[in-house]
Amino acid sequence: MTQLFDIKREFAKSLREHIEAVESQADLLRRALKALEDDFDDSRRDPEKFISNPLAAFQLVRKLNQVGAATLELIEGRRAKDTLASLKSSAQALPRAGDVEGVVMALVRLQEMYRLDPRNISLFSETNHNVTLDPDETFHIAVISSLNRRFQYAVLWMEETLRKLNEGEEAVITKEEVIYQLASFSYGEEATRRDQLQSELYTHIIESIKNWTAKYSPQLYSAQHSIDKTYEALCTGKKPMMGLQTPQRQRKLVCRYRTGRGNPLMIFKEEVEWDEPTILRYHDFLSEGEIDTIKTLARPKLSRAKVIDPVSGEKVSAASRVSKSAWLSEHEHPTITQINRRIAAVSGLEMETAEDLQIANYGIGGQYEPHYDSKLTNDSDFQLRGGRIATVLIYMSDVDIGGATVFPDVGAALQPKRGTAVLWFNLLRNGNEDGRTLHAACPVFVGSKWVANKWIRTYGQEFRRKCSMFSQI
Repeated sequence: MTQLFDIKREFAKSLREHIEAVESQADLLRRALKALEDDFDDSRRDPEKFISNPLAAFQLVRKLNQVGAATLELIEGRRAKDTLASLKSSAQALPRAGDVEGVVMALVRLQEMYRLDPRNISLFSETNHNVTLDPDETFHIAVISSLNRRFQYAVLWMEETLRKLNEGEEAVITKEEVIYQLASFSYGEEATRRDQLQSELYTHIIESIKNWTAKYSPQLYSAQHSIDKTYEALCTGKKPMMGLQTPQRQRKLVCRYRTGRGNPLMIFKEEVEWDEPTILRYHDFLSEGEIDTIKTLARPKLSRAKVIDPVSGEKVSAASRVSKSAWLSEHEHPTITQINRRIAAVSGLEMETAEDLQIANYGIGGQYEPHYDSKLTNDSDFQLRGGRIATVLIYMSDVDIGGATVFPDVGAALQPKRGTAVLWFNLLRNGNEDGRTLHAACPVFVGSKWVANKWIRTYGQEFRRKCSMFSQI
Protein backbone atom coordinates (compact mmCIF):
# COMPACT_ATOMS: atom_id res chain seq x y z
CA MET A 1 0.00 0.00 0.00
CA THR A 2 2.80 2.46 0.78
CA GLN A 3 3.98 2.08 -2.82
CA LEU A 4 0.85 3.92 -3.87
CA PHE A 5 2.45 7.18 -2.76
CA ASP A 6 5.37 6.63 -5.17
CA ILE A 7 2.88 5.72 -7.89
CA LYS A 8 0.92 8.87 -7.08
CA ARG A 9 4.02 11.05 -7.39
CA GLU A 10 5.08 9.42 -10.67
CA PHE A 11 1.61 9.73 -12.11
CA ALA A 12 1.41 13.39 -11.03
CA LYS A 13 4.73 14.09 -12.79
CA SER A 14 3.58 12.44 -16.04
CA LEU A 15 0.22 14.14 -15.83
CA ARG A 16 1.83 17.57 -15.38
CA GLU A 17 3.97 17.04 -18.49
CA HIS A 18 0.95 15.96 -20.50
CA ILE A 19 -1.04 18.99 -19.39
CA GLU A 20 1.71 21.25 -20.65
CA ALA A 21 1.60 19.47 -24.02
CA VAL A 22 -2.19 19.44 -24.38
CA GLU A 23 -3.34 22.98 -23.56
CA SER A 24 -6.77 22.36 -25.03
CA GLN A 25 -7.43 19.83 -22.31
CA ALA A 26 -5.62 21.71 -19.55
CA ASP A 27 -8.64 22.56 -17.41
CA LEU A 28 -9.88 19.00 -16.88
CA LEU A 29 -6.42 17.54 -16.48
CA ARG A 30 -5.29 20.20 -14.00
CA ARG A 31 -8.30 19.37 -11.88
CA ALA A 32 -7.15 15.75 -11.79
CA LEU A 33 -3.64 16.86 -10.91
CA LYS A 34 -4.94 19.05 -8.08
CA ALA A 35 -6.78 16.07 -6.63
CA LEU A 36 -3.54 14.10 -6.59
CA GLU A 37 -1.36 16.83 -5.12
CA ASP A 38 -3.71 18.32 -2.54
CA ASP A 39 -5.07 15.23 -0.83
CA PHE A 40 -3.42 13.24 1.96
CA ASP A 41 -0.96 15.95 3.04
CA ASP A 42 -0.32 14.36 6.42
CA SER A 43 0.53 11.03 4.79
CA ARG A 44 4.05 12.26 3.96
CA ARG A 45 5.15 12.23 7.58
CA ASP A 46 4.46 8.52 8.10
CA PRO A 47 2.96 6.80 5.02
CA GLU A 48 2.74 3.36 6.66
CA LYS A 49 0.87 4.73 9.69
CA PHE A 50 -1.43 6.80 7.50
CA ILE A 51 -2.30 3.94 5.15
CA SER A 52 -2.89 1.56 8.07
CA ASN A 53 -6.21 3.33 8.62
CA PRO A 54 -8.79 1.36 6.60
CA LEU A 55 -10.79 4.47 5.64
CA ALA A 56 -7.65 6.34 4.57
CA ALA A 57 -6.63 3.35 2.44
CA PHE A 58 -10.06 3.15 0.85
CA GLN A 59 -10.10 6.88 0.15
CA LEU A 60 -6.62 6.81 -1.39
CA VAL A 61 -7.28 3.77 -3.60
CA ARG A 62 -10.69 5.05 -4.69
CA LYS A 63 -9.39 8.55 -5.47
CA LEU A 64 -6.47 7.26 -7.54
CA ASN A 65 -8.73 4.77 -9.33
CA GLN A 66 -11.23 7.49 -10.29
CA VAL A 67 -8.58 9.98 -11.38
CA GLY A 68 -6.80 7.33 -13.43
CA ALA A 69 -9.99 6.12 -15.14
CA ALA A 70 -11.14 9.67 -15.94
CA THR A 71 -7.72 10.63 -17.29
CA LEU A 72 -7.42 7.56 -19.50
CA GLU A 73 -10.88 8.22 -20.92
CA LEU A 74 -9.92 11.82 -21.65
CA ILE A 75 -6.59 11.20 -23.33
CA GLU A 76 -7.96 8.42 -25.55
CA GLY A 77 -9.84 11.13 -27.43
CA ARG A 78 -6.97 13.51 -28.19
CA ARG A 79 -3.47 12.21 -27.87
CA ALA A 80 -0.38 14.30 -27.29
CA LYS A 81 2.55 12.83 -29.18
CA ASP A 82 5.35 13.50 -26.72
CA THR A 83 3.86 12.83 -23.29
CA LEU A 84 1.02 10.43 -23.94
CA ALA A 85 3.10 7.24 -23.65
CA SER A 86 4.59 8.32 -20.33
CA LEU A 87 1.22 9.28 -18.93
CA LYS A 88 -0.44 6.04 -20.00
CA SER A 89 2.42 4.02 -18.54
CA SER A 90 2.03 5.80 -15.20
CA ALA A 91 -1.74 5.34 -15.26
CA GLN A 92 -1.35 1.57 -15.72
CA ALA A 93 0.17 1.35 -12.24
CA LEU A 94 -2.82 3.04 -10.57
CA PRO A 95 -5.33 0.95 -8.58
CA ARG A 96 -8.04 -0.80 -10.55
CA ALA A 97 -11.65 -1.40 -9.57
CA GLY A 98 -10.62 -4.76 -8.11
CA ASP A 99 -8.20 -3.00 -5.77
CA VAL A 100 -10.97 -0.72 -4.51
CA GLU A 101 -13.13 -3.80 -3.94
CA GLY A 102 -10.30 -5.46 -2.03
CA VAL A 103 -9.98 -2.56 0.42
CA VAL A 104 -13.74 -2.45 0.94
CA MET A 105 -13.91 -6.17 1.68
CA ALA A 106 -11.06 -5.75 4.17
CA LEU A 107 -13.21 -3.11 5.84
CA VAL A 108 -16.13 -5.54 5.95
CA ARG A 109 -13.95 -8.25 7.52
CA LEU A 110 -13.05 -5.80 10.25
CA GLN A 111 -16.72 -5.00 10.81
CA GLU A 112 -17.57 -8.69 11.01
CA MET A 113 -14.84 -9.50 13.51
CA TYR A 114 -14.79 -6.39 15.69
CA ARG A 115 -18.51 -5.58 15.49
CA LEU A 116 -18.13 -2.08 14.14
CA ASP A 117 -20.69 0.16 12.52
CA PRO A 118 -19.69 2.87 10.03
CA ARG A 119 -20.14 5.66 12.56
CA ASN A 120 -17.64 4.04 14.95
CA ILE A 121 -15.09 3.70 12.16
CA SER A 122 -15.71 7.26 10.92
CA LEU A 123 -15.30 8.80 14.36
CA PHE A 124 -12.08 6.85 14.93
CA SER A 125 -10.64 7.97 11.58
CA GLU A 126 -11.63 11.60 12.06
CA THR A 127 -10.05 11.68 15.52
CA ASN A 128 -6.83 9.79 14.79
CA HIS A 129 -6.08 10.48 11.12
CA ASN A 130 -8.26 13.44 10.14
CA VAL A 131 -9.87 11.27 7.44
CA THR A 132 -13.52 11.90 6.61
CA LEU A 133 -15.49 10.10 3.92
CA ASP A 134 -18.05 11.99 1.87
CA PRO A 135 -21.49 10.51 1.01
CA ASP A 136 -20.31 9.31 -2.41
CA GLU A 137 -17.52 7.32 -0.78
CA THR A 138 -19.74 5.72 1.87
CA PHE A 139 -22.26 4.90 -0.87
CA HIS A 140 -19.50 3.25 -2.91
CA ILE A 141 -18.62 1.04 0.08
CA ALA A 142 -22.30 0.08 0.39
CA VAL A 143 -22.56 -0.86 -3.29
CA ILE A 144 -19.43 -3.05 -3.22
CA SER A 145 -20.64 -4.70 -0.01
CA SER A 146 -23.95 -5.56 -1.65
CA LEU A 147 -22.25 -6.92 -4.79
CA ASN A 148 -20.30 -9.25 -2.51
CA ARG A 149 -23.52 -10.31 -0.76
CA ARG A 150 -22.70 -8.56 2.51
CA PHE A 151 -26.13 -6.99 2.59
CA GLN A 152 -26.17 -6.25 6.32
CA TYR A 153 -23.09 -4.08 6.00
CA ALA A 154 -24.35 -2.54 2.78
CA VAL A 155 -27.43 -1.31 4.63
CA LEU A 156 -25.28 0.11 7.44
CA TRP A 157 -23.19 2.07 4.96
CA MET A 158 -26.36 3.21 3.18
CA GLU A 159 -27.59 4.45 6.53
CA GLU A 160 -24.34 6.37 6.99
CA THR A 161 -24.78 7.86 3.51
CA LEU A 162 -28.29 9.03 4.35
CA ARG A 163 -27.07 10.50 7.60
CA LYS A 164 -24.46 12.55 5.80
CA LEU A 165 -26.94 13.68 3.15
CA ASN A 166 -29.46 14.68 5.83
CA GLU A 167 -26.75 16.78 7.48
CA GLY A 168 -26.35 18.70 4.23
CA GLU A 169 -23.06 17.27 2.94
CA GLU A 170 -22.61 17.79 -0.79
CA ALA A 171 -22.58 14.71 -3.01
CA VAL A 172 -23.34 13.42 -6.47
CA ILE A 173 -25.48 10.66 -5.01
CA THR A 174 -29.02 11.65 -4.00
CA LYS A 175 -31.33 10.45 -1.24
CA GLU A 176 -33.65 8.96 -3.85
CA GLU A 177 -30.85 6.81 -5.28
CA VAL A 178 -29.92 5.58 -1.82
CA ILE A 179 -33.55 4.70 -1.11
CA TYR A 180 -33.80 2.82 -4.40
CA GLN A 181 -30.77 0.75 -3.40
CA LEU A 182 -32.27 0.07 0.00
CA ALA A 183 -35.45 -1.09 -1.70
CA SER A 184 -33.49 -3.84 -3.44
CA PHE A 185 -32.15 -5.04 -0.08
CA SER A 186 -35.56 -5.03 1.58
CA TYR A 187 -37.69 -6.36 -1.21
CA GLY A 188 -35.44 -8.65 -3.22
CA GLU A 189 -36.87 -9.39 -6.65
CA GLU A 190 -39.47 -6.67 -6.27
CA ALA A 191 -36.64 -4.19 -6.75
CA THR A 192 -36.81 -4.92 -10.48
CA ARG A 193 -40.14 -3.07 -10.46
CA ARG A 194 -38.82 0.05 -8.74
CA ASP A 195 -40.95 2.34 -10.85
CA GLN A 196 -44.02 0.82 -9.15
CA LEU A 197 -42.87 1.56 -5.62
CA GLN A 198 -45.01 4.12 -3.83
CA SER A 199 -44.04 6.79 -1.34
CA GLU A 200 -45.22 4.46 1.48
CA LEU A 201 -42.34 2.17 0.57
CA TYR A 202 -39.82 4.97 1.03
CA THR A 203 -41.26 5.78 4.41
CA HIS A 204 -41.11 2.12 5.40
CA ILE A 205 -37.46 1.88 4.36
CA ILE A 206 -36.45 4.98 6.28
CA GLU A 207 -38.24 3.72 9.39
CA SER A 208 -36.51 0.37 9.00
CA ILE A 209 -33.16 2.12 8.94
CA LYS A 210 -33.99 4.07 12.09
CA ASN A 211 -34.82 0.80 13.84
CA TRP A 212 -31.86 -1.08 12.36
CA THR A 213 -30.03 -1.79 15.60
CA ALA A 214 -33.05 -3.20 17.40
CA LYS A 215 -34.30 -5.19 14.44
CA TYR A 216 -31.19 -6.58 12.80
CA SER A 217 -28.26 -6.52 15.20
CA PRO A 218 -28.75 -10.13 16.42
CA GLN A 219 -28.22 -11.55 12.94
CA LEU A 220 -25.76 -8.91 11.81
CA TYR A 221 -23.05 -9.99 14.18
CA SER A 222 -23.59 -13.72 14.11
CA ALA A 223 -20.45 -15.67 13.29
CA GLN A 224 -20.17 -15.75 9.50
CA HIS A 225 -18.29 -18.21 7.30
CA SER A 226 -18.15 -20.66 10.23
CA ILE A 227 -15.67 -18.48 12.13
CA ASP A 228 -15.11 -20.17 15.44
CA LYS A 229 -16.82 -18.39 18.33
CA THR A 230 -13.80 -18.71 20.55
CA TYR A 231 -11.55 -17.34 17.80
CA GLU A 232 -13.80 -14.31 17.49
CA ALA A 233 -13.95 -13.85 21.27
CA LEU A 234 -10.15 -13.97 21.60
CA CYS A 235 -9.67 -11.52 18.73
CA THR A 236 -12.04 -9.06 20.38
CA GLY A 237 -10.23 -9.26 23.70
CA LYS A 238 -12.58 -11.59 25.54
CA LYS A 239 -11.27 -14.47 27.63
CA PRO A 240 -13.13 -17.78 27.37
CA MET A 241 -13.29 -19.99 30.46
CA MET A 242 -10.41 -22.23 29.36
CA GLY A 243 -8.18 -19.19 28.98
CA LEU A 244 -8.63 -17.83 32.50
CA GLN A 245 -5.46 -17.41 34.55
CA THR A 246 -5.88 -19.74 37.52
CA PRO A 247 -3.36 -19.51 40.40
CA GLN A 248 -1.89 -22.86 39.35
CA ARG A 249 -1.37 -21.64 35.78
CA GLN A 250 -0.12 -18.25 36.86
CA ARG A 251 2.71 -19.85 38.83
CA LYS A 252 3.92 -21.54 35.64
CA LEU A 253 3.98 -18.35 33.56
CA VAL A 254 7.44 -17.06 34.44
CA CYS A 255 10.28 -15.08 32.90
CA ARG A 256 13.89 -16.21 32.99
CA TYR A 257 17.25 -16.03 31.30
CA ARG A 258 18.47 -19.11 29.48
CA THR A 259 21.35 -20.07 27.23
CA GLY A 260 20.99 -21.47 23.77
CA ARG A 261 22.01 -25.15 23.79
CA GLY A 262 24.13 -24.40 26.85
CA ASN A 263 26.23 -21.82 24.99
CA PRO A 264 27.07 -19.07 27.52
CA LEU A 265 27.63 -16.63 24.65
CA MET A 266 23.96 -16.93 23.60
CA ILE A 267 21.66 -15.71 26.36
CA PHE A 268 17.96 -15.23 25.76
CA LYS A 269 15.15 -13.54 27.71
CA GLU A 270 12.53 -16.29 27.84
CA GLU A 271 8.90 -15.81 28.92
CA VAL A 272 6.43 -18.67 29.33
CA GLU A 273 3.31 -17.34 27.60
CA TRP A 274 1.26 -20.53 28.05
CA ASP A 275 1.68 -23.78 29.91
CA GLU A 276 -0.35 -26.39 27.99
CA PRO A 277 0.78 -26.47 25.27
CA THR A 278 4.03 -24.75 26.11
CA ILE A 279 4.29 -21.44 24.24
CA LEU A 280 7.49 -19.49 24.80
CA ARG A 281 8.28 -15.89 23.90
CA TYR A 282 11.85 -14.61 23.47
CA HIS A 283 12.32 -10.88 23.96
CA ASP A 284 14.84 -8.80 21.99
CA PHE A 285 15.21 -11.69 19.56
CA LEU A 286 15.79 -9.35 16.60
CA SER A 287 17.50 -5.97 16.55
CA GLU A 288 16.07 -2.93 14.78
CA GLY A 289 18.76 -3.22 12.12
CA GLU A 290 17.91 -6.87 11.46
CA ILE A 291 14.23 -6.06 11.14
CA ASP A 292 14.99 -3.32 8.60
CA THR A 293 17.25 -5.67 6.64
CA ILE A 294 14.63 -8.42 6.47
CA LYS A 295 11.92 -6.01 5.33
CA THR A 296 14.20 -4.56 2.67
CA LEU A 297 15.02 -8.04 1.34
CA ALA A 298 11.40 -9.18 1.39
CA ARG A 299 9.54 -6.17 -0.06
CA PRO A 300 10.45 -6.77 -3.74
CA LYS A 301 9.37 -10.41 -3.41
CA LEU A 302 6.05 -9.96 -1.62
CA SER A 303 3.04 -11.55 -3.31
CA ARG A 304 -0.39 -12.70 -2.20
CA ALA A 305 -0.08 -15.57 0.26
CA LYS A 306 -1.82 -18.76 -0.84
CA VAL A 307 -3.22 -21.93 0.66
CA ILE A 308 -3.29 -25.44 -0.80
CA ASP A 309 -6.59 -26.44 -2.37
CA PRO A 310 -7.59 -29.77 -0.73
CA VAL A 311 -9.06 -31.07 -3.98
CA SER A 312 -6.60 -30.00 -6.68
CA GLY A 313 -3.51 -29.69 -4.51
CA GLU A 314 -2.77 -26.36 -6.21
CA LYS A 315 -1.84 -23.20 -4.32
CA VAL A 316 -4.70 -20.73 -4.51
CA SER A 317 -5.67 -17.38 -2.99
CA ALA A 318 -8.38 -17.65 -0.33
CA ALA A 319 -10.34 -15.35 1.96
CA SER A 320 -9.17 -17.44 4.92
CA ARG A 321 -5.63 -16.12 4.46
CA VAL A 322 -5.24 -12.46 3.56
CA SER A 323 -1.60 -11.37 3.56
CA LYS A 324 1.47 -11.04 1.37
CA SER A 325 4.50 -13.28 1.80
CA ALA A 326 8.02 -13.88 0.56
CA TRP A 327 10.72 -16.47 1.24
CA LEU A 328 14.30 -15.72 2.24
CA SER A 329 17.12 -18.27 2.25
CA GLU A 330 20.47 -18.18 4.03
CA HIS A 331 22.52 -17.43 0.92
CA GLU A 332 20.71 -14.11 0.40
CA HIS A 333 22.15 -12.29 3.41
CA PRO A 334 24.26 -13.05 6.52
CA THR A 335 21.40 -11.74 8.71
CA ILE A 336 19.25 -14.74 7.71
CA THR A 337 22.05 -17.09 8.75
CA GLN A 338 22.33 -15.39 12.14
CA ILE A 339 18.58 -15.63 12.72
CA ASN A 340 18.56 -19.34 11.83
CA ARG A 341 21.33 -19.95 14.36
CA ARG A 342 19.29 -18.21 17.04
CA ILE A 343 16.23 -20.27 16.15
CA ALA A 344 18.29 -23.45 16.42
CA ALA A 345 19.54 -22.31 19.84
CA VAL A 346 16.13 -21.57 21.39
CA SER A 347 14.39 -24.60 19.87
CA GLY A 348 17.22 -27.07 20.38
CA LEU A 349 16.50 -28.44 16.92
CA GLU A 350 18.50 -29.01 13.73
CA MET A 351 17.94 -26.58 10.87
CA GLU A 352 19.07 -28.76 7.96
CA THR A 353 15.55 -29.86 7.05
CA ALA A 354 13.84 -26.62 8.13
CA GLU A 355 12.02 -24.48 5.58
CA ASP A 356 13.32 -21.11 4.44
CA LEU A 357 12.31 -18.05 6.43
CA GLN A 358 8.88 -16.87 5.35
CA ILE A 359 8.16 -13.16 5.66
CA ALA A 360 4.51 -12.12 5.84
CA ASN A 361 2.85 -8.72 5.85
CA TYR A 362 -0.74 -8.35 7.02
CA GLY A 363 -2.26 -5.04 5.92
CA ILE A 364 -5.77 -3.70 6.44
CA GLY A 365 -8.05 -6.57 7.43
CA GLY A 366 -5.18 -9.03 6.95
CA GLN A 367 -5.86 -12.33 8.70
CA TYR A 368 -5.29 -16.08 8.73
CA GLU A 369 -8.25 -18.06 10.02
CA PRO A 370 -7.78 -21.00 12.44
CA HIS A 371 -5.40 -23.63 11.07
CA TYR A 372 -2.71 -26.14 12.03
CA ASP A 373 0.86 -25.65 10.87
CA SER A 374 1.37 -29.42 10.96
CA LYS A 375 -1.60 -30.15 8.69
CA LEU A 376 -0.58 -29.52 5.10
CA THR A 377 -2.75 -31.02 2.37
CA ASN A 378 -0.70 -32.65 -0.38
CA ASP A 379 2.55 -31.75 1.40
CA SER A 380 5.21 -32.51 -1.21
CA ASP A 381 7.99 -32.07 1.36
CA PHE A 382 6.63 -34.59 3.85
CA GLN A 383 8.44 -37.60 2.40
CA LEU A 384 11.73 -35.71 2.20
CA ARG A 385 11.68 -33.73 5.44
CA GLY A 386 8.78 -34.97 7.54
CA GLY A 387 6.07 -32.86 9.14
CA ARG A 388 6.43 -29.50 10.82
CA ILE A 389 7.53 -30.36 14.34
CA ALA A 390 7.82 -26.76 15.54
CA THR A 391 6.93 -23.18 14.63
CA VAL A 392 8.92 -20.06 15.42
CA LEU A 393 6.92 -16.88 14.82
CA ILE A 394 8.90 -13.62 14.91
CA TYR A 395 7.06 -10.30 15.25
CA MET A 396 8.70 -7.49 13.30
CA SER A 397 6.17 -4.78 14.14
CA ASP A 398 3.76 -3.69 16.80
CA VAL A 399 0.10 -3.48 15.79
CA ASP A 400 -2.06 -0.62 17.05
CA ILE A 401 -5.34 -2.56 17.08
CA GLY A 402 -5.95 -6.22 16.19
CA GLY A 403 -3.47 -8.71 14.73
CA ALA A 404 -3.17 -10.99 17.77
CA THR A 405 -2.10 -14.63 17.43
CA VAL A 406 -4.76 -16.72 19.16
CA PHE A 407 -5.11 -20.40 20.08
CA PRO A 408 -8.90 -21.08 20.21
CA ASP A 409 -8.70 -24.56 21.72
CA VAL A 410 -6.86 -23.37 24.84
CA GLY A 411 -7.90 -19.71 25.06
CA ALA A 412 -4.45 -18.16 24.60
CA ALA A 413 -3.98 -14.79 22.88
CA LEU A 414 -0.52 -13.37 22.07
CA GLN A 415 -0.12 -9.71 21.16
CA PRO A 416 2.45 -8.75 18.50
CA LYS A 417 5.55 -7.16 20.04
CA ARG A 418 8.25 -5.90 17.72
CA GLY A 419 11.51 -7.86 17.94
CA THR A 420 10.12 -10.83 19.92
CA ALA A 421 9.87 -14.46 18.81
CA VAL A 422 7.33 -17.08 19.86
CA LEU A 423 8.00 -20.83 19.83
CA TRP A 424 5.65 -23.82 20.11
CA PHE A 425 5.77 -27.49 19.09
CA ASN A 426 3.13 -28.72 16.66
CA LEU A 427 3.79 -32.41 17.37
CA LEU A 428 3.82 -34.31 20.63
CA ARG A 429 6.88 -36.35 21.58
CA ASN A 430 5.10 -39.50 20.42
CA GLY A 431 4.86 -38.00 16.92
CA ASN A 432 1.12 -37.30 16.98
CA GLU A 433 -0.27 -33.90 16.16
CA ASP A 434 -0.92 -31.65 19.14
CA GLY A 435 -4.54 -30.60 18.60
CA ARG A 436 -4.11 -27.74 21.04
CA THR A 437 -1.90 -25.85 18.55
CA LEU A 438 -4.83 -24.76 16.38
CA HIS A 439 -4.10 -21.05 15.94
CA ALA A 440 -5.04 -18.01 13.91
CA ALA A 441 -3.95 -14.47 13.05
CA CYS A 442 -6.71 -12.00 13.97
CA PRO A 443 -7.60 -9.30 11.41
CA VAL A 444 -5.47 -6.18 11.57
CA PHE A 445 -7.72 -3.20 12.32
CA VAL A 446 -5.17 -0.39 12.59
CA GLY A 447 -1.50 -0.86 11.78
CA SER A 448 0.67 -3.05 9.59
CA LYS A 449 1.72 -6.45 10.89
CA TRP A 450 5.07 -7.89 9.82
CA VAL A 451 6.09 -11.39 10.89
CA ALA A 452 8.69 -14.01 10.01
CA ASN A 453 7.80 -17.70 10.18
CA LYS A 454 10.27 -20.55 10.54
CA TRP A 455 8.84 -24.04 10.23
CA ILE A 456 11.16 -26.80 11.44
CA ARG A 457 10.69 -30.31 10.03
CA THR A 458 10.92 -33.62 11.93
CA TYR A 459 13.71 -35.31 9.98
CA GLY A 460 17.05 -34.94 11.75
CA GLN A 461 15.49 -34.26 15.14
CA GLU A 462 15.71 -37.84 16.47
CA PHE A 463 18.43 -36.95 18.97
CA ARG A 464 17.38 -33.37 19.52
CA ARG A 465 13.83 -34.05 20.71
CA LYS A 466 13.64 -37.68 21.66
CA CYS A 467 10.47 -39.59 20.90
CA SER A 468 8.16 -41.18 23.48
CA MET A 469 5.25 -43.57 23.12
CA PHE A 470 3.36 -41.96 25.97
CA SER A 471 4.55 -38.42 26.68
CA GLN A 472 2.07 -35.73 25.77
CA ILE A 473 4.56 -32.86 26.37
